[in-house]
Amino acid sequence: MPIYEYEHVHESCDLGKVFEIQHPMAEKTLTRCPGCKGPIRRIISKINISTPKTNSELKDLGFTKLVKRDDGVYENVTKRDGDSKYVHHDKPETLPNLKKTIRD
Repeated sequence: MPIYEYEHVHESCDLGKVFEIQHPMAEKTLTRCPGCKGPIRRIISKINISTPKTNSELKDLGFTKLVKRDDGVYENVTKRDGDSKYVHHDKPETLPNLKKTIRD
């Protein structure tokens, strides 16, 4: 069940100005505080999105990361077997082999 954040419209009660309540998605949005019965509104909460942090994690997930090293030269920091370590803008043979990472 998701956790929703609600905020008191006027005065807060023992639950605080902003409080969390867990209820099914099918349940209607609350309009009254379960504690003081005062008017409340649901607020948009921050979400936690987990993103890869390291080059190794990116590589394991099938991503290719190129880091600019010089004018028209990029280092492939997620290099796989058979890939060139450096990609040159005017040499298509240095591009990563995406057929190794893209699958149907």
